[in-house]
Amino acid sequence: MTKFIIADDHPLFREALVGRLKKSFHQAVIIESGNFEETLEALGNHSDTDILLLDLNMPGSYELYGLASLRQQFPSLPIAIVSATEELEVVSKAMGYGAAAFIPKSATSEQLTTAINAVLEGDQWLPDSFRNRLRRLDAEELELANRVASLTPQQYKVLCHVAEGWLNKQIAYELGITEATVKAHMTNIFRRLNVTNRTQAVILASRLQLDKREQDSQSSDE
Repeated sequence: MTKFIIADDHPLFREALVGRLKKSFHQAVIIESGNFEETLEALGNHSDTDILLLDLNMPGSYELYGLASLRQQFPSLPIAIVSATEELEVVSKAMGYGAAAFIPKSATSEQLTTAINAVLEGDQWLPDSFRNRLRRLDAEELELANRVASLTPQQYKVLCHVAEGWLNKQIAYELGITEATVKAHMTNIFRRLNVTNRTQAVILASRLQLDKREQDSQSSDE
C-alpha cells in the first residue's frame, strides 16, 4: 500500500491525477490538499506518507519557498514536483532544492508511473529532455534556500507583501494582524535572512521566484 498526498489547487487536475494513480497503484491511499497550509496539516496527520506530489504554484507555497520549507521540515519525505512549467531554470532550482522528481503536467500516465516508482525506490527522475542539462546550484544559492525556508509561512507572506511595496499598515490590514506584529515579523525576517533592511530581504527572496513567464501564465489561468 502506497500513501500519496496530492498538493494542487486545481480540483479537476487532482481528480484526474487520483484516477491515474489508482490505475497504477491499486492499493493507493490518496490524500488531497489545495493549499500550503492544508498540505502541512495533511503531512502532520499522515507521517507515514510515501510521496508528496507538489504543485509549485499552489496558494501559500509561494513558488520555491514551499518546496524549500517542506524539505527542511520533512527531510526524509520524497517530494515530486508536478508542474505546468518546463523551464530549464525552474527545473534546475527545484531539483537543486531537493525535489526527488520533476514531472511535467503534460507527462503521460506511463511516465508518471515510471517517475513515482523511481522515487519510491530511492532514485531521482526527470524527463529525458532535461537529463544532463540542469544547472548545478552553487553553495550560496543552497544556503539562501535554507535561510528563506526557515521563515514561517506568515513571515514569508509578510516578506512577499514587502516585495510588492506594501506599507506595514497595509500588510497588517491584509493579514488581519497589528502593525506591531508586522514589525515583529520583519525583525525575525531580518534575523533569519541575516540582512539589515527591507531592500536586502526582498532581493534575497526574489531569487526563489520562478521564471516571470511562468508566473504570468499561472495568473492568466486563474
